[in-house]
Amino acid sequence: MKLAETVAIVTGGASGLGAATARRLAGAGAKIIVADLNEAGGQQVAEEIGGRFLRCNVTDEADAQAAVDAARESFGGLTGLVNCAGIGAPQRTVGRDGPIPLDNFSRVIQVNLIGSFNMIRLAAAAMMDSNANAAGERGVIINTASVAAFDGQIGQASYAASKAGVVGMTLPIAREMAKFGIRVMTIAPGLFETPMMAELPPEAQASLGAQVPFPARLGKPDEYAQLAQQIFENTMLNGETIRLDGAIRMAPK
Repeated sequence: MKLAETVAIVTGGASGLGAATARRLAGAGAKIIVADLNEAGGQQVAEEIGGRFLRCNVTDEADAQAAVDAARESFGGLTGLVNCAGIGAPQRTVGRDGPIPLDNFSRVIQVNLIGSFNMIRLAAAAMMDSNANAAGERGVIINTASVAAFDGQIGQASYAASKAGVVGMTLPIAREMAKFGIRVMTIAPGLFETPMMAELPPEAQASLGAQVPFPARLGKPDEYAQLAQQIFENTMLNGETIRLDGAIRMAPK
Protein backbone atom coordinates (compact mmCIF):
# COMPACT_ATOMS: atom_id res chain seq x y z
CA MET A 1 0.00 0.00 0.00
CA LYS A 2 1.37 3.40 -0.96
CA LEU A 3 1.65 5.60 2.10
CA ALA A 4 0.90 8.69 0.03
CA GLU A 5 -2.59 7.20 -0.43
CA THR A 6 -2.99 6.05 3.19
CA VAL A 7 -5.14 7.43 5.99
CA ALA A 8 -4.20 5.77 9.28
CA ILE A 9 -5.07 5.86 12.96
CA VAL A 10 -2.10 5.42 15.30
CA THR A 11 -3.16 4.62 18.85
CA GLY A 12 -0.69 5.53 21.56
CA GLY A 13 0.55 8.09 19.06
CA ALA A 14 1.51 10.72 21.63
CA SER A 15 4.80 9.11 22.61
CA GLY A 16 7.20 6.22 22.18
CA LEU A 17 6.58 3.70 19.41
CA GLY A 18 3.32 5.33 18.39
CA ALA A 19 4.76 8.82 18.02
CA ALA A 20 7.71 7.51 15.99
CA THR A 21 5.31 5.60 13.74
CA ALA A 22 3.03 8.59 13.24
CA ARG A 23 6.03 10.73 12.27
CA ARG A 24 7.49 8.19 9.86
CA LEU A 25 4.22 7.36 8.11
CA ALA A 26 3.34 11.04 7.80
CA GLY A 27 6.82 11.72 6.46
CA ALA A 28 6.10 9.22 3.68
CA GLY A 29 2.85 10.98 2.82
CA ALA A 30 0.19 9.33 5.00
CA LYS A 31 -2.56 11.27 6.73
CA ILE A 32 -2.60 10.42 10.44
CA ILE A 33 -5.11 10.45 13.28
CA VAL A 34 -3.09 10.52 16.50
CA ALA A 35 -5.25 8.73 19.09
CA ASP A 36 -4.15 8.85 22.71
CA LEU A 37 -5.21 9.81 26.24
CA ASN A 38 -2.20 12.13 26.48
CA GLU A 39 -3.67 15.33 25.11
CA ALA A 40 -0.57 17.54 25.33
CA GLY A 41 1.73 15.01 23.69
CA GLY A 42 -0.86 13.97 21.13
CA GLN A 43 -1.62 17.53 20.07
CA GLN A 44 2.08 18.23 19.70
CA VAL A 45 2.69 15.22 17.46
CA ALA A 46 -0.42 15.93 15.37
CA GLU A 47 0.59 19.55 14.80
CA GLU A 48 4.12 18.52 13.92
CA ILE A 49 3.00 16.07 11.22
CA GLY A 50 -0.06 17.89 9.90
CA GLY A 51 -2.42 15.28 11.31
CA ARG A 52 -5.31 15.41 13.75
CA PHE A 53 -5.32 14.52 17.42
CA LEU A 54 -8.24 12.76 19.07
CA ARG A 55 -8.42 11.90 22.74
CA CYS A 56 -9.12 8.17 22.72
CA ASN A 57 -9.49 5.44 25.30
CA VAL A 58 -9.07 2.34 23.16
CA THR A 59 -11.25 0.27 25.51
CA ASP A 60 -14.20 2.60 25.00
CA GLU A 61 -16.46 1.82 22.04
CA ALA A 62 -17.54 5.41 21.52
CA ASP A 63 -13.98 6.76 21.64
CA ALA A 64 -12.77 4.15 19.17
CA GLN A 65 -15.63 4.87 16.79
CA ALA A 66 -14.93 8.58 17.08
CA ALA A 67 -11.35 7.98 15.91
CA VAL A 68 -12.64 6.08 12.87
CA ASP A 69 -15.18 8.81 12.15
CA ALA A 70 -12.47 11.47 12.48
CA ALA A 71 -10.41 9.75 9.78
CA ARG A 72 -13.38 9.80 7.45
CA GLU A 73 -14.35 13.38 8.22
CA SER A 74 -10.84 14.85 8.11
CA PHE A 75 -9.21 12.80 5.37
CA GLY A 76 -11.99 11.04 3.48
CA GLY A 77 -11.61 7.47 4.66
CA LEU A 78 -9.53 4.96 6.59
CA THR A 79 -7.00 2.50 5.18
CA GLY A 80 -4.57 1.97 8.07
CA LEU A 81 -4.48 1.23 11.78
CA VAL A 82 -1.41 0.88 14.00
CA ASN A 83 -2.22 -0.26 17.54
CA CYS A 84 0.53 1.04 19.83
CA ALA A 85 -1.55 1.91 22.91
CA GLY A 86 -0.73 -0.31 25.85
CA ILE A 87 0.15 -0.52 29.51
CA GLY A 88 2.39 -2.64 31.69
CA ALA A 89 1.87 -3.35 35.38
CA PRO A 90 4.45 -5.87 36.64
CA GLN A 91 3.16 -7.78 39.63
CA ARG A 92 3.70 -11.27 40.95
CA THR A 93 0.74 -13.64 40.89
CA VAL A 94 1.17 -14.09 44.63
CA GLY A 95 3.18 -11.39 46.34
CA ARG A 96 4.05 -10.45 49.89
CA ASP A 97 0.54 -9.11 50.41
CA GLY A 98 -1.14 -12.18 48.92
CA PRO A 99 -2.68 -12.87 45.52
CA ILE A 100 -2.66 -10.12 42.90
CA PRO A 101 -5.96 -8.16 42.90
CA LEU A 102 -7.98 -9.53 40.00
CA ASP A 103 -8.79 -6.04 38.77
CA ASN A 104 -5.07 -5.39 38.21
CA PHE A 105 -4.84 -8.38 35.88
CA SER A 106 -8.09 -7.52 34.13
CA ARG A 107 -7.06 -3.92 33.44
CA VAL A 108 -3.96 -4.96 31.50
CA ILE A 109 -5.97 -7.45 29.45
CA GLN A 110 -8.64 -4.82 28.87
CA VAL A 111 -6.23 -2.22 27.47
CA ASN A 112 -3.67 -4.32 25.62
CA LEU A 113 -5.85 -7.08 24.18
CA ILE A 114 -9.47 -5.97 24.22
CA GLY A 115 -8.52 -2.39 23.39
CA SER A 116 -6.58 -3.59 20.34
CA PHE A 117 -9.48 -5.75 19.21
CA ASN A 118 -11.93 -2.90 19.75
CA MET A 119 -9.93 -0.71 17.38
CA ILE A 120 -9.46 -3.54 14.88
CA ARG A 121 -13.15 -4.39 14.55
CA LEU A 122 -14.23 -0.80 14.01
CA ALA A 123 -11.36 0.12 11.72
CA ALA A 124 -11.85 -3.02 9.62
CA ALA A 125 -15.53 -2.21 9.13
CA ALA A 126 -14.55 1.21 7.79
CA MET A 127 -11.82 -0.23 5.58
CA MET A 128 -14.32 -2.54 3.94
CA ASP A 129 -16.03 0.55 2.55
CA SER A 130 -12.80 1.78 0.92
CA ASN A 131 -12.08 1.35 -2.76
CA ALA A 132 -9.44 -1.30 -3.39
CA ASN A 133 -6.14 -0.18 -4.90
CA ALA A 134 -4.54 -1.79 -7.94
CA ALA A 135 -3.26 -4.66 -5.79
CA GLY A 136 -6.73 -5.30 -4.35
CA GLU A 137 -5.87 -3.81 -0.96
CA ARG A 138 -8.35 -1.91 1.17
CA GLY A 139 -6.40 -1.61 4.39
CA VAL A 140 -3.49 -2.57 6.63
CA ILE A 141 -3.73 -3.28 10.37
CA ILE A 142 -0.62 -3.51 12.54
CA ASN A 143 -0.75 -4.61 16.17
CA THR A 144 1.91 -4.35 18.85
CA ALA A 145 2.68 -7.43 20.91
CA SER A 146 5.95 -8.02 22.79
CA VAL A 147 8.62 -10.64 23.20
CA ALA A 148 6.88 -11.16 26.56
CA ALA A 149 4.22 -13.03 24.56
CA PHE A 150 6.83 -15.77 24.11
CA ASP A 151 9.35 -15.17 26.92
CA GLY A 152 7.23 -13.77 29.73
CA GLN A 153 9.20 -13.06 32.87
CA ILE A 154 8.26 -13.49 36.52
CA GLY A 155 5.78 -10.76 37.39
CA GLN A 156 4.59 -10.39 33.79
CA ALA A 157 1.60 -12.73 33.84
CA SER A 158 -0.94 -10.09 32.86
CA TYR A 159 1.32 -8.37 30.32
CA ALA A 160 2.49 -11.62 28.74
CA ALA A 161 -1.07 -12.95 28.57
CA SER A 162 -2.34 -9.77 26.93
CA LYS A 163 0.42 -9.75 24.33
CA ALA A 164 0.08 -13.48 23.66
CA GLY A 165 -3.58 -12.79 22.97
CA VAL A 166 -2.61 -10.16 20.41
CA VAL A 167 -0.32 -12.68 18.71
CA GLY A 168 -3.02 -15.33 18.84
CA MET A 169 -5.69 -13.25 17.15
CA THR A 170 -3.45 -12.03 14.32
CA LEU A 171 -3.79 -15.02 11.98
CA PRO A 172 -7.53 -15.66 12.39
CA ILE A 173 -8.35 -12.00 11.78
CA ALA A 174 -5.98 -11.91 8.80
CA ARG A 175 -7.72 -14.94 7.35
CA GLU A 176 -11.13 -13.38 7.88
CA MET A 177 -10.10 -10.08 6.32
CA ALA A 178 -8.28 -11.58 3.33
CA LYS A 179 -11.33 -11.58 1.09
CA PHE A 180 -11.73 -7.85 1.70
CA GLY A 181 -8.11 -7.06 0.85
CA ILE A 182 -7.22 -6.07 4.43
CA ARG A 183 -3.88 -7.29 5.77
CA VAL A 184 -3.24 -7.88 9.48
CA MET A 185 0.23 -8.06 11.01
CA THR A 186 1.77 -7.88 14.48
CA ILE A 187 5.16 -6.58 15.61
CA ALA A 188 6.62 -8.05 18.82
CA PRO A 189 9.28 -5.60 20.04
CA GLY A 190 12.00 -6.55 22.47
CA LEU A 191 13.65 -4.00 24.77
CA PHE A 192 12.97 -0.54 23.36
CA GLU A 193 13.40 3.07 24.41
CA THR A 194 9.81 3.82 25.47
CA PRO A 195 8.21 5.95 28.20
CA MET A 196 7.85 2.81 30.35
CA MET A 197 11.56 2.04 29.92
CA ALA A 198 12.45 5.67 30.67
CA GLU A 199 11.05 5.23 34.19
CA LEU A 200 14.06 3.02 35.00
CA PRO A 201 17.39 4.50 36.11
CA PRO A 202 19.91 5.02 33.27
CA GLU A 203 22.17 2.28 34.62
CA ALA A 204 19.28 -0.18 34.59
CA GLN A 205 18.46 0.75 31.00
CA ALA A 206 22.08 0.27 29.98
CA SER A 207 22.17 -3.11 31.71
CA LEU A 208 19.05 -4.25 29.89
CA GLY A 209 20.39 -3.06 26.54
CA ALA A 210 23.60 -5.01 27.11
CA GLN A 211 21.57 -8.22 27.30
CA VAL A 212 20.58 -7.91 23.63
CA PRO A 213 22.86 -10.16 21.51
CA PHE A 214 23.15 -7.68 18.63
CA PRO A 215 22.94 -4.78 18.55
CA ALA A 216 23.73 -4.70 22.29
CA ARG A 217 21.48 -1.75 23.09
CA LEU A 218 17.86 -0.80 23.48
CA GLY A 219 15.83 -0.58 20.32
CA LYS A 220 14.94 2.86 19.01
CA PRO A 221 11.29 3.78 18.39
CA ASP A 222 12.06 4.70 14.78
CA GLU A 223 13.27 1.14 14.18
CA TYR A 224 9.78 -0.05 15.10
CA ALA A 225 8.34 2.64 12.83
CA GLN A 226 10.63 1.55 10.00
CA LEU A 227 9.20 -1.97 10.19
CA ALA A 228 5.65 -0.61 10.32
CA GLN A 229 6.35 1.31 7.13
CA GLN A 230 7.69 -1.83 5.46
CA ILE A 231 4.54 -3.71 6.42
CA PHE A 232 2.39 -1.07 4.77
CA GLU A 233 4.49 -1.10 1.62
CA ASN A 234 5.10 -4.87 1.23
CA THR A 235 1.85 -6.52 0.16
CA MET A 236 3.08 -10.06 0.92
CA LEU A 237 3.36 -9.37 4.64
CA ASN A 238 0.16 -10.73 6.14
CA GLY A 239 -1.03 -12.88 9.04
CA GLU A 240 2.32 -13.00 10.84
CA THR A 241 4.03 -11.78 13.99
CA ILE A 242 7.55 -10.40 13.54
CA ARG A 243 9.91 -10.30 16.52
CA LEU A 244 11.92 -7.09 16.51
CA ASP A 245 14.33 -7.85 19.30
CA GLY A 246 18.01 -8.15 18.32
CA ALA A 247 17.75 -11.93 18.98
CA ILE A 248 17.10 -11.54 22.72
CA ARG A 249 15.36 -14.30 24.63
CA MET A 250 14.25 -13.06 28.01
CA ALA A 251 15.46 -14.78 31.18
CA PRO A 252 12.93 -15.82 33.87
CA LYS A 253 13.64 -12.57 35.74
